[in-house]
Amino acid sequence: MNSLEQYYFTEEHQMFRKTLRDFLQKEVLPNVDQWEEDGQLPKDIFLKVGEMGFFGMTHEEKYGGSNLDFWYDVIYIEEIGRCESGGFGASISAHPYLSMSHLKYEGSDFIKQKYLTKAIKGEWRGALAISEPHAGSDVAGIKTTAVKQNDHYIINGSKCFITNGVTADYMVVACKTKPDAGASGISMIVVDADAPGIMKTNLKKLGWKASDTAEIAFDNVKVPSENLLGDENKGFYYIMQRFELERLTLALGALSASEYALEYTLQYMNERKAFGRTINKFQVLRHRIAQLYAEVTSVKTYTYHICRMYNDKHYCVKEASMSKLLATELSDKVMTECLQMFGGYGYMEEYKMARMFRDSRLGPIGGGSSEIMREIISKIVIDDVSYSPRSTVDRPQLNIEELFSSLPSRFKKEKSAGIQMKILFDFGNKKYLIKIENENITTEKTVDSGLSSVDLTIETDEQTYINVETEKLNPQEAFLNGKIKVSDLGKMMQFGTLFEKFNN
Repeated sequence: MNSLEQYYFTEEHQMFRKTLRDFLQKEVLPNVDQWEEDGQLPKDIFLKVGEMGFFGMTHEEKYGGSNLDFWYDVIYIEEIGRCESGGFGASISAHPYLSMSHLKYEGSDFIKQKYLTKAIKGEWRGALAISEPHAGSDVAGIKTTAVKQNDHYIINGSKCFITNGVTADYMVVACKTKPDAGASGISMIVVDADAPGIMKTNLKKLGWKASDTAEIAFDNVKVPSENLLGDENKGFYYIMQRFELERLTLALGALSASEYALEYTLQYMNERKAFGRTINKFQVLRHRIAQLYAEVTSVKTYTYHICRMYNDKHYCVKEASMSKLLATELSDKVMTECLQMFGGYGYMEEYKMARMFRDSRLGPIGGGSSEIMREIISKIVIDDVSYSPRSTVDRPQLNIEELFSSLPSRFKKEKSAGIQMKILFDFGNKKYLIKIENENITTEKTVDSGLSSVDLTIETDEQTYINVETEKLNPQEAFLNGKIKVSDLGKMMQFGTLFEKFNN
């Protein structure tokens, strides 16, 4: 165990790592080559992983989980990344960290009892269906629609590049329930993968061959309205919130695969001789390895810091995007350099290096390309002019006092039953405390930061919040741009559902 792992992981974590590594050595590594040829994972490996409890580590016990901390997931992702197959890692990780995470955070008790319990056991395999043929990373540009008809939705459209899409038992599908509303019209719906009207096509890929990747068509697919995840038209919020975990998963997997490739390469260099000595004695090769180790360790240290932020429930989309960008591009570099160390043998299929080289190439593309990561980071760290508030020449300027005084009249009492929340709005020079107790709401100015005594803290400036409330600024864009910071995005979304729109 290196010093970095000693700093972040407890003895219990390390015992779990050994248990998991032994399991993978026995149940996965001997079968990886066959799964690469098959182009998909068999159902029994999902069942075995589920039986070991690996899918439900951070889930509630009442649904079959273990309620452990996020560092167990970190270990799981890292050990999966050492299994010599990006396809195996993609399939066995997409299930818990893409599809199941939406069930966990947005699912009703009905959805959790029906889908999540079976997913945790490995009985049902899940897929997350967001990307479309003409809207890859542009989530707001999706065209798949879900039209409400009585107690059902009718879904039409298509999705592409969906991991586990061919073999999935259920899919979490992003749909437009309000087609003209852009990002504000997206909803997330759980769809049974064998529902009439669904057609799946397996796609042939350069790498990640052990995972099935599908193009999916929906032709008047009928789905019960109770399969809606969370609130209608809030899907973009949910996707943005889950992006933290997706990007951390990709970053951790890429770094772990990089470390394994370096270990594998050093083993080869210790044995391969040229000009009478092993090639690990040639200074130019030694220095290349040293440089790669330094870069991997640096990015890994940064990524562990973000894992700690995530575990402590700090919103870290910016940092996770940076980590995904750096880790996946670095992994691509590491695999290229390591392949070079093998010479001609690295180009041969019998050496694992060839597969790792192919698999690494998807890192800077999947889960949001490097170009998209840079654009997201640009939007956050640069005050993009596209987010400037629109002109309000023809109407009186609203002030923050008027906005907060309107909250009681906009309060939806019918949605507040059983809810008790204390929310602090921090505008720097002004602070407002809102208390919600069932059907009652009070607002007051305060000078107390109250960070330890409130359920939700929202930090922004007055004009930004006014622009969001009056629909001059898209709230999702404000989050991505860093103009609004919240201590708990889930509670923020719940808070937003309790009020009618402001009518100035």
